Amino acid sequence: MTTGTQRSLEVDFFRGAALLVIVIDHISGSVLSHLMLHSYAYCDAAEVFVFVGGYATAAAYSRIAARGDHGVAAWRFVKRAWEIYLAYLLTALLMLAAGLVMLMLGMHRAELTYTSLPQLLDRPLYTIFNILSLRTQPYLASVLPMYACFALAAPLAIPLARAQPVAAVLGSVMVWLCAQPMALFLPSADAQGWGFNPFAWQLMFMFGIVCRLHPLTPAFQVSKTGLNLTRLAWVLALGCAAIKIFLETQPEAGHYKQNLAGFRVISFLALAWLAAQAVRLGWIGRLARALPSVVTVGQHGLACFVYGSVISITASTALRLASSNTLSSQIGSPTLFEGLAADVGAMAALLAVAYVLQQLKTRRQSAASLAPAHG
Repeated sequence: MTTGTQRSLEVDFFRGAALLVIVIDHISGSVLSHLMLHSYAYCDAAEVFVFVGGYATAAAYSRIAARGDHGVAAWRFVKRAWEIYLAYLLTALLMLAAGLVMLMLGMHRAELTYTSLPQLLDRPLYTIFNILSLRTQPYLASVLPMYACFALAAPLAIPLARAQPVAAVLGSVMVWLCAQPMALFLPSADAQGWGFNPFAWQLMFMFGIVCRLHPLTPAFQVSKTGLNLTRLAWVLALGCAAIKIFLETQPEAGHYKQNLAGFRVISFLALAWLAAQAVRLGWIGRLARALPSVVTVGQHGLACFVYGSVISITASTALRLASSNTLSSQIGSPTLFEGLAADVGAMAALLAVAYVLQQLKTRRQSAASLAPAHG
């Protein structure tokens, strides 16, 4: 990964891959979801997305601050928090619209409740107020308020992490340890609180920041200590995989993910270290160059997350409708072919969205570069 001010190809690839996996993981009846990270590790694409988000945030802040104006960098992330809030509102609106479509089609599934449409129909003004004030966060929109908090904290967290990385990490760990009682101060109409506790997940974000600002050198990674860490990472990763595949019989409790349980952190750190070795060896760079469309998804992270949430719920709805006309409806689940078709269609849709976004960005940049010549 780059240590300069330019974008990192590998980081954009990881973020794009995480977004594609998030889409797949939220399709009810998905086939490929059974092969994703959560099936053999005690973490999933959410950890990857948040970690990479911290890494990319530190890189973006550094690019602006390198010009000598930290005030501009700070203000940019205040604006970024507002942009994320607007994206949250758009995603919430799209979730409500998806819920309305489900209701019209007579699909009374769990997703319908999660979209908050029943609450909206029952108490419209109260529900709208709750959504605007983050007290109610419809379905896949729930991760964005956490990101808005991180954007607001970036102007304080990044300079601290740059000057005193050990203090920054220790402080982050302390907040993580106190995350559950601190979450009681968050506005929420749900007794369970926010879907993602930002006081817990800031630890993963801080890890990303510190890794960007203080990267470990290749020399350290191949030193005796580095090789021992690699061996330990393999032991942890394979151990988690063995437990998940052969021993675990019950699904993980939701509050473990909500509050970023310690075993999830350990599982992710082991995989992150192994991924860092793949980056050092050039494997991820070659993979990214071979799959530029995935990199494009990562370069448009926020927009692709919003569109991806709609793609997921649309694919789930379409899958349910398709299976209702086949033998699979008798057993309450889609066929293998239907599930796989939904997965492929969803991924293709997100890749197409990213391509369109990139083309629009290129055209805007071309128009901007020509504007002075005609002024």
